[in-house]
Amino acid sequence: MIVATLKRMSPFLILLMGLTCAQLALAQDAPSGIPGIPAVTVGPGETEGSQEYSVTLQILALMTALTFLPAMLMMMTSFTRIIVVFAILRQALGLQATPSNQILLGLALFLTIFIMKPVFEEANRVGLQPYLQEEVTSLEAVELASQPFKNFMLAQTRESDLALFIRMADEQYDTPEDVSFWVLMPAFVTSELKTAFQIGFILFIPFLIIDMVVASVLMAMGMMMLSPIIISLPFKIMLFVLVDGWALIMGTLAASYGL
Repeated sequence: MIVATLKRMSPFLILLMGLTCAQLALAQDAPSGIPGIPAVTVGPGETEGSQEYSVTLQILALMTALTFLPAMLMMMTSFTRIIVVFAILRQALGLQATPSNQILLGLALFLTIFIMKPVFEEANRVGLQPYLQEEVTSLEAVELASQPFKNFMLAQTRESDLALFIRMADEQYDTPEDVSFWVLMPAFVTSELKTAFQIGFILFIPFLIIDMVVASVLMAMGMMMLSPIIISLPFKIMLFVLVDGWALIMGTLAASYGL
């Protein structure tokens, strides 16, 4: 067991040893009097009590944060509501693999970017640009950039869901704006799922009626061995196309966020 684990880890160990040796070689070859770039340094910031981190440590933190990007996409944007509605729509139509998961994910991603564009622009204006101009520290930039997302999440979160998680966290807040991200995120996702299922329920009704009508007609004709889904599927697709369903769905999802 241990030997097999070492064999699997051997490429990573070789890479780590190579990087270490290269770093040592660069340090030995560097001319005297020219300091190397420190890997990790923490120094006092401009304001009293604050700290500044080296660029290397900031890059490491940024690369680590990128691994949480999919979770942030689902927990802090409109992606969850959109992809759930698309999945329910495909189920209501009776199509198992059309449109494919890749197409639905692509539609959900770009519709999310369209809906979240004002939030992204505000986060860039108040957080990223001041940091690039060295007006604020990295920690201050993160706090400033997170504020537009927090306002968006608060606007889409039901008070009952927010109160539930505040009660579960056993914390007290004077105003909703004081709620921490760790309490706001699950409340936001719960509200998004509830809204997505409400939209999905409305989508299911016309297609369910078609299934019931087709099943009744087949039973009246004595064709009980024929699956109603095979007969109703073309009618559901025709109805969806005639009412311009994709435009209605996307317009409804965008309008649900106030666009």
